[in-house]
Amino acid sequence: MTQNQQKTGLFDKITEIRKWVMLVLMALVLFFGYKYFTNNSSSTIEYDTNLIQEQIKNVGKLVVTEGHFAEVLTYKDSKETYIPGLSFDKKAIVVINADVTVGFDLSQVKYDIDAKNKVLTITNIPKEEITIAPDFKYYDTESSTFNEFTGSDYNKINKIAKENLAKKIEKSTLKSNAKNRLVTELSKILILTNSMGWTLKYEGNIVGKETDFKL
Repeated sequence: MTQNQQKTGLFDKITEIRKWVMLVLMALVLFFGYKYFTNNSSSTIEYDTNLIQEQIKNVGKLVVTEGHFAEVLTYKDSKETYIPGLSFDKKAIVVINADVTVGFDLSQVKYDIDAKNKVLTITNIPKEEITIAPDFKYYDTESSTFNEFTGSDYNKINKIAKENLAKKIEKSTLKSNAKNRLVTELSKILILTNSMGWTLKYEGNIVGKETDFKL
């Protein structure tokens, strides 16, 4: 074998080795690249999920709207006798001042997280809780020995007053103001999901703006 042939054979071997080295390096680059991006994707999903859960936890407080209502009630009760035209009457003018609160316990918000598709679905928003704390003051109370005020009368007055106050609350803006505050709190979740490229859903619909919360 000539010297030139030996050099050619050696060169071919070196070239072959280089090819294999390049193939191995490319395989390593692809492998570690895949591992890096896969791990990075998993870390991102986990981070996003934890961030959303933390935000919902921060929102999960009691939202309360307060109002004051007044009611004047004239209570009358009459006990008939066997004598026509004769009855034993009792009456009172009752002034009721009531502090009313409408609250939403956002710790009761339920949700489902689809991390793979980046979808947060709110599955339940609690109903409002209405609390009425009335203060009763009685004026011009009149009764007779045969028809005195009893605990039953006070219970009736309490029931009638609360029913009347409930009607006033329904006609007022107290409940709508409370819902506006609720939406303001929920919009914090909407802002977060939008900023992260996630989709927020409620009752099967995509929530893209505050008014999409149908409460």
